[in-house]
Amino acid sequence: MLDKVLGRLARQHDPNVLVGFDDADDAGVYQLTPEQALVQTVDFFTPIVDDPYAFGQIAATNSLSDVYAMGAKPLTSLALVCFPDKGDLEVLERILAGGLSKMIEAGCTVVGGHSIRDDETKFGYSVTGVIHPQRVLANKGARPGDRLLFTKAIGTGVISTAIKKGVARQSWIDRAVKSMTTLNKVAAEVIVRGDWAQKGFANDQRQTTDDGFPVHALTDITGFGLIGHAREMARASDVSLTLFAEKIPLLDGAIECVRAGHIPGGLKANREFAECMVEYADRIPDELRTLLFDPQTAGGLLISVAADAIIRLTSALKAAGVRVAEIGEVGSKTKPLIAVR
Repeated sequence: MLDKVLGRLARQHDPNVLVGFDDADDAGVYQLTPEQALVQTVDFFTPIVDDPYAFGQIAATNSLSDVYAMGAKPLTSLALVCFPDKGDLEVLERILAGGLSKMIEAGCTVVGGHSIRDDETKFGYSVTGVIHPQRVLANKGARPGDRLLFTKAIGTGVISTAIKKGVARQSWIDRAVKSMTTLNKVAAEVIVRGDWAQKGFANDQRQTTDDGFPVHALTDITGFGLIGHAREMARASDVSLTLFAEKIPLLDGAIECVRAGHIPGGLKANREFAECMVEYADRIPDELRTLLFDPQTAGGLLISVAADAIIRLTSALKAAGVRVAEIGEVGSKTKPLIAVR
């Protein structure tokens, strides 16, 4: 809906805008000086788990993710709060405490915020980060021959729907919450250190390109699901993508939730919007086809990296404790835009 509205509005022409909303990227980037740019994003939503503290952590992790997806360092944040006039303030305190815990972990200072009365609780953050203008990692830039790496697993949308219905198993909830409260900080730092070296900048007393990872495009998988964000990368980069179905990691319980019909409205909307650009191999089961459109909260990073660096980057991520899987490859633009094999 927002995409349609923005497309009808006149565009501002500011040469300092390095990344705007033209390519539906994860955050906006505005250049301040030849060596510094701001990265800005905002995200908030209704509770998806019952525990207020965990909800605050998830909201913060999700808000920070878009900054990491640009290769940037979060700097400051503003809290956005919608809360019932007669709501329990202890609940609100727990939400804010959970969010603060993740902001502290990220080294991001909460400098204020804004609250309004609302019958339905909503929470999130506006986050500002900093980055060198030449080091921005956008969703544009994937090249034919690149391989696709993905951190984390998908399925938070259907599991969250099962939680709301009171039918999710505790083991599913625990693993989903762990995924949604794991910052993309470590993964981004591994990528950025390598990108820094690969581009010849000094970092940690290194000026060699030997350890560089030629990452050509980066995005995080959130509300539009894996297919939706893959589509944005493909369109922005003028390429096509092939996803390897059996390599895509799934959260425990995700398949069971689909089979039981715990389908969020966002999944249906994602599928209606983007499935016309997808071609499946006949053997791909419908449950997996469905999950490819599952809206993720605080999802993983989708990384387009040169094929000759895939082993080194995978090893570096795993050594840092990041779950990572090679889930596809990039090809020249063709139809379909995305193939699932």
